[in-house]
Amino acid sequence: MPAYIHQHDKIEPAFIICPSCVGIPMYVRDVEPHWSMAKIDFVYECSDCGAEMRHTVVKPQHRH
Repeated sequence: MPAYIHQHDKIEPAFIICPSCVGIPMYVRDVEPHWSMAKIDFVYECSDCGAEMRHTVVKPQHRH
């Protein structure tokens, strides 16, 4: 697993269902970290119709 993912270990990527195919789960095609490492974009793709969806995950803030 790439090092930039480990900063977001407590975050589970969302389970995305393809809106076009109605019920077929999409898989993670690409993971793109932002330059600040505070956000990660997950790019999902449907294996049936090829539709793409982007889901941004924000690193939770530490509370003191």
